[in-house]
Amino acid sequence: AAAAASAAGDGAANKAALAEEKNEELLDAAQYLQMRKNALAKMELAGVPTYPHKFNVSMSIPEFVSQFSSLEKGACAEQQVVSVAGRLYSKRASGAKLVFYDLKADGAKIQVMSDVRRFEGGVDAYMAAHAQVRRGDLVGVTGVPGRSNTGELSILPTSLMLLSSCLHMLPKRNLKDPETRARQRYLDLMLNERVRDTFVTRAKAIQYLRRFLDERGFLEVETPMMNSQPGGATAKPFITRHNELNLDMYMRIAPELYLKMLVVGGLDRVYEIGRNFRNEGIDLTHNPEFTACEFYAAYWDYNDLMDLTETLLAGMVRELTGSYVLRYHPDGRDSERVLELDFTPPFRRVSMVAALEEKLGDAVPRDLASDEANKALVALCAKHNVECKPPLTTARLLDKLVGEFLEVDCVNPTFICDHPEIMSPLAKSHRSLPGMTERFELFVCGRELCNAYTELNNPMVQRERFTRSAQDAAGGDDEAMVTDEDFCTALEYGLPPTAGWGLGIDRLIMFLTNNNSIKEVLLFPAMRPRDTA
Repeated sequence: AAAAASAAGDGAANKAALAEEKNEELLDAAQYLQMRKNALAKMELAGVPTYPHKFNVSMSIPEFVSQFSSLEKGACAEQQVVSVAGRLYSKRASGAKLVFYDLKADGAKIQVMSDVRRFEGGVDAYMAAHAQVRRGDLVGVTGVPGRSNTGELSILPTSLMLLSSCLHMLPKRNLKDPETRARQRYLDLMLNERVRDTFVTRAKAIQYLRRFLDERGFLEVETPMMNSQPGGATAKPFITRHNELNLDMYMRIAPELYLKMLVVGGLDRVYEIGRNFRNEGIDLTHNPEFTACEFYAAYWDYNDLMDLTETLLAGMVRELTGSYVLRYHPDGRDSERVLELDFTPPFRRVSMVAALEEKLGDAVPRDLASDEANKALVALCAKHNVECKPPLTTARLLDKLVGEFLEVDCVNPTFICDHPEIMSPLAKSHRSLPGMTERFELFVCGRELCNAYTELNNPMVQRERFTRSAQDAAGGDDEAMVTDEDFCTALEYGLPPTAGWGLGIDRLIMFLTNNNSIKEVLLFPAMRPRDTA
């Protein structure tokens, strides 16, 4: 009779605790936070560790799923005691002495099926352990593997330890607000499984790229992030201050010039994967800091690079997705419009100026360095309603026309080739097209993915190109290149015939993961401070 009364009392107490937890859902955010802090304070007064230093994990949850997925309904592996840890995503009771949780970690989930009859320390320990934890808490569980009668792979605990409390009430549905998701990426990762998958794919793509280059004899190197002058690309730089040198420094916009200096030094194949910084706008495809891969190979030209680009991207897409064709929603994954992007080689190739003339139905001047050519391009932009903001340099005018008439047609991977010299100060002149260079850009779905060329290695011509670009800079083009005398000096020691290539990794991941915004493929994208947002 006494035992029955005790059991009844325990059951009533457990039901009361569960009812109290249910009422906690009615608290506002501040009240819930204070309630959790008060609960931790009581635990500390009772001598219960609230943030223990260590919990011995014997296997991860993915390993648990892999090893015990063959268990049948109602079975358990009594002789195999394991310890796992993860975050609790649901808590539900079945009577007074059986509590269920969903426990997740590393992209996998199991059920915790806690029965008081298995719990070490009896009813008191059981009730105390379960009273301490809430949705979102990190816990360590020791017990035996099993499968419930409904088929859920489970761990049947003998003990459960609170490892770290989630003091805020987790949303019960997937997080939708883009602002919150970007600012609190940790919360986004907790609640949206697809987000985790995106960044797993990102890591796999970079691993594939690195392995691809390593297998072809490339050496991975690191070059400076800060430079005394900007160079290597046409873009507006960020400026920082070096106190010891009392000198303004520029965050790198590209590692190109340093990498070519290494080729001069005898490192015939080099590459770098890292961050670049460009002080430009933020939109669906641009972030001020972004990840790129650049490589340089002696004794190659831009034809070799086109062949390699096809092999690299087609192989990567197939390995990561199982097909050469990507289904992509350019207006967002919830939109109706879907494109099939076919990476089956070979990719389409078009020569820039010839293709532009065909689209415009007008001739493009060939002497692009002349004032007459500039005036003709201004007239072409006006005729075809193409807006180009000042300064109206010839390079900017051409870029706007190409963007309006050629890039938009590049849905499947397409090489736009043979850029004019005036747009390509670091590229080698074309062997058969006067005034053009051996350069290409790869476009997919209208977005630039790669930029590559046969490298200009004549130091005298390079100085001339820098001088011409510096004139654009003096005219107000803050994206134009300036003369880099150290690089020109390096060329005077002899750069072998070389080809160079750059890939925007963030944009590639957008296609691989069906995301139309670059923020979705960056763990922590650039955001305005909250007080000015």
